Amino acid sequence: MPTNVPPQYHEVEKKLKTTSDPQERKEIYEELLSIVPKHKGTDKLQALLKTKISKLKAQIEKKPAVSRSGPTYTIERAGAGQVVLIGPPNAGKSHLLKSLTNAEPNIAEYPFSTHTASPAMMPYENIQIQLIDTPPVSADYIDVWHTELIKSADAILFILDVNSKNPHDDLITVLAKLEERKIKFVKNDAEIHSSRQIPYEKILVIANKSDQDPGGAKVRTLKEGLEGMFRIVSVSAKTEDGLDALRSEIFCMLKILRVYSKIPGKDVDRKDPYVFKTGSTLMDMAKTVHKDFAQKLKFARIWGVSKYQGQKVNRDYILEDEDIIELHL
Repeated sequence: MPTNVPPQYHEVEKKLKTTSDPQERKEIYEELLSIVPKHKGTDKLQALLKTKISKLKAQIEKKPAVSRSGPTYTIERAGAGQVVLIGPPNAGKSHLLKSLTNAEPNIAEYPFSTHTASPAMMPYENIQIQLIDTPPVSADYIDVWHTELIKSADAILFILDVNSKNPHDDLITVLAKLEERKIKFVKNDAEIHSSRQIPYEKILVIANKSDQDPGGAKVRTLKEGLEGMFRIVSVSAKTEDGLDALRSEIFCMLKILRVYSKIPGKDVDRKDPYVFKTGSTLMDMAKTVHKDFAQKLKFARIWGVSKYQGQKVNRDYILEDEDIIELHL
């Protein structure tokens, strides 16, 4: 049977293009579901709408929240990944957070203006990534809960003022202070034997305030001093120069991919992708969409950059970023 949705459905559907707010999108999908005629021909459409509502409801319920218990200090995960910002005083962490997100942190010229962990959401194309600003680290001071956030984070940004007297020494000071708390950085995963050992690949050094280093000489000096220890991105939170490249770097660091679910005969919605870790399979997606798909999946058709359009794949297929997947029971 054909779907045959009324004209009102398409008018309401247009509202999805005007908002990315999870609560508003959930309400629009609920309205669409109420409009859809209830018969066999709309079963798949109803199922899709219910899945989207369920995903958005889960996203709304997982709003960033801070919880304390003695010396522990954690922030509930939200979005596609959790990234912690650390650095010495006056490096511009809060200003950078503001430039990358819609947050309004306290920004001041004096040091230690950030007193607690501050989560905010950074948009990247069609997903959101959680950034967490933290109080500065100095030779004399580090918050007792800093290590908890760093251990659990998916990635870490070291923010440095490239125009300070010696940004290289600033970084070494922060690393030394973290080592006092038993946090050590290692070159590869093979050296990791505990949660307090963090691989270099999870770390990105941000040479901030590049607008005051027009020729880039100070950034080059910093790179030479680090001798390839960490990757470095040069940005200016003030002028927003380099922020697009930084967003892309953060996405790559998280080692995640986006996948779109397609209903047979329908156009794909690219605004609300499923997010998986690199290396995930078709079965991982099937389980996420619905338990019935995982149990009854026969095959899937894939549309993507590096494959034949609509080609048939089996359950062991390794997902790639921006795959469009049509599941068949």
